[in-house]
Amino acid sequence: MRSTRMLVAGIAALGLVLATPAMASAGQKHRPAPDPEVRSTEVVAPFNIDLAGKRVYVADGFANVVGTLSRDGALKPVASSAPGAAGVELSRDGKTLAFTTTEGGQGAITESGLNLWGPRGSKVYADTLAYETAQNPDGDTAYGVADPSPCVADALTAAGFPVSYTGVVDSHAYSVAQWGKRWVVADAGANALLSVDKRGGIRTLAVLPAQPATITAEMAAAVGLPDCVIGVTYRFEAVPTDVEVGPGGMLYITTLPGGPETPAFGARGALWKLNPWTGKITRLADGFAGATNLALGKRGEIYVAEYFAGKITKVTHGKKSHYLDLANVVAVESGRDGSLWAGTTIALDPSAPQVPGTIVEIVKGAWHKWSFRH
Repeated sequence: MRSTRMLVAGIAALGLVLATPAMASAGQKHRPAPDPEVRSTEVVAPFNIDLAGKRVYVADGFANVVGTLSRDGALKPVASSAPGAAGVELSRDGKTLAFTTTEGGQGAITESGLNLWGPRGSKVYADTLAYETAQNPDGDTAYGVADPSPCVADALTAAGFPVSYTGVVDSHAYSVAQWGKRWVVADAGANALLSVDKRGGIRTLAVLPAQPATITAEMAAAVGLPDCVIGVTYRFEAVPTDVEVGPGGMLYITTLPGGPETPAFGARGALWKLNPWTGKITRLADGFAGATNLALGKRGEIYVAEYFAGKITKVTHGKKSHYLDLANVVAVESGRDGSLWAGTTIALDPSAPQVPGTIVEIVKGAWHKWSFRH
């Protein structure tokens, strides 16, 4: 099942409507939460934020704009025609702006890639869809059910689940991070991390491992599967939604679990650490409901945005703790000055109370007195 379609493509304005995120239970006991300050209500779907010195960059995928945040909350466009904008990051030397774009709809991505805008108007485009078409990094990865019985195969087919397959051609360049002299793209369609050089050359850095789940009676009932599917292991795709570079060049990644993210299927998103030189990938924590973004804290803590749970969770030495309830949270980002920001989307369920998208400042940094450049 193309899990990209279940959340990432849907959130990225490619035609899907998502369920209203559930808020944390009012009966839960947590440490006092920070009180976020709203800095903008003039965004729609700020999928990624980058804190670059005195500037806040935002990729708004519904508005198809990449821009910087102004004092009055307006988004000043840097790229005013950026279809499906999702990832954004300014290089450390301030000379190159990297952002991802994707065109097309459900089942029909027609263009996806990384844009590198440099000095003197230079523009480089790394075509991740063309690379995926030529290389298909997860083309040897087995998904679905191995050796299904006729009953299982028929039931899965009827319910719209691919039965047994390997990675198909699909690219959705989503998040981006600078990694040394290169860039790393979390491609949510390719289920891989791609390394991109300054000329737009692409190579595969890592393929995310398939995510096996044993189908329970509750899962089967939720999607209309018969009893013969109960107890069967289905290998879902792992969909990378964010990548950040930590100490020593280690990469930290959030993934969606593939397949439905409903109460019956449970919270199966994960947080990973990848050694890009050895290829070793370690699961640091799991059980996230819609892990769409992450931020690295100054003391080794990691913040994970859980879209479906409507909250930010903190992970410290592999242990999860509640950090902040924040409805529709889709992005979280930390600054070198210790600041922490987040982005929320509009309410995507028409039946839910309609709220604007926002950019909020959660933890103030050294320059929090709003000295943004215009």
